[in-house]
Amino acid sequence: MTSFRPICSANHKESNVVVFEKENFIGKQWEINDDYPSLQAMGWANNEIGSMKVQGGAWVFYQFPGYRGYQYIMECDRHGGEYKHYREWGSHAQTFQVQSLRRIQQ
Repeated sequence: MTSFRPICSANHKESNVVVFEKENFIGKQWEINDDYPSLQAMGWANNEIGSMKVQGGAWVFYQFPGYRGYQYIMECDRHGGEYKHYREWGSHAQTFQVQSLRRIQQ
C-alpha cells in the first residue's frame, strides 16, 4: 500500500447517484440508490457509463459484473459530485466500462 485516505460515507437512505450514457451528462440516464452486481441484468443497455452525478453518499464502481475489475471510488463531496468524463474517476481510469456498483458503508 502506498497511500490511503478516509472516505466520507452516508447511511443508505442518503445514497444516490445518477448515471448517464455519454460524457457531460448527455443521453439516457438512470437514478440509482441501491447496490447492483450487474447493471445490465437490471436494465442498463450497455457496459459503459459516460458520466455521473453522485448526489449522496460514496460509491464503488467496478469494471465488471460481480464487483470485479478496476474499482473507482465516487463521492458526493469530490468534484461537487459531478464526474463529466471517465478521466475524472481516478488516476488509473482506463475505460468508461462499468458493470456493477455498490454503496460504501460505515
